[in-house]
Amino acid sequence: MKVIGLTGGIGSGKSTVSRMLAELGAVVLDADKVGHEAYQPGTKVWNEVVAAFGQEVVAADGSVDRKKLGAIVFGDPAALERLNGIMHPRMHEMMADRIEEYRRQGVKVVVLEAAILLEAGWTPLVDEVWLTVASESAVVQRAKERTGLPEEQIRSRIRSQLSNEERKKQASVVISNDGSLDELRAKVAELWEGLQVADG
Repeated sequence: MKVIGLTGGIGSGKSTVSRMLAELGAVVLDADKVGHEAYQPGTKVWNEVVAAFGQEVVAADGSVDRKKLGAIVFGDPAALERLNGIMHPRMHEMMADRIEEYRRQGVKVVVLEAAILLEAGWTPLVDEVWLTVASESAVVQRAKERTGLPEEQIRSRIRSQLSNEERKKQASVVISNDGSLDELRAKVAELWEGLQVADG
């Protein structure tokens, strides 16, 4: 089984590439969804997050309110570090368990889609790192359409992430996404073919 770590900044096309890989037959493990599960009431993460940040981060349904939590940690490096110290190891554990489960099921290719794959130190879970990149103007345009956030906020998010130069140092494959969707699909299909050959 091959495990691909798929990462990239906001608006770089990471989710689009992951959907294309799913269409080609990969099983996608989305770190965001794992994070959502970790925030459910009664989990170890939930207990630790509420202990660290207080009852005000609890939503009406009892789960951790990611928006309220985000408002606390965004722009506060110490709070963010505390949250990451709780979340990242637990998510690593949950994803390692899932990957093991897929291995037992005989899955050929698993794509671990995670925006913070490199920052969280999750690369030991994957065999290779695929990185989606796009020019800042393309990223801003896409993120504006998707999130409705003002341009300044998007640019500040881009600046708060690892730079593409930093990411490229750790990537096995760099997928440039400045062209059309068809060009991207062709590139992904070509990479997939290469995988199949390598996988025998």
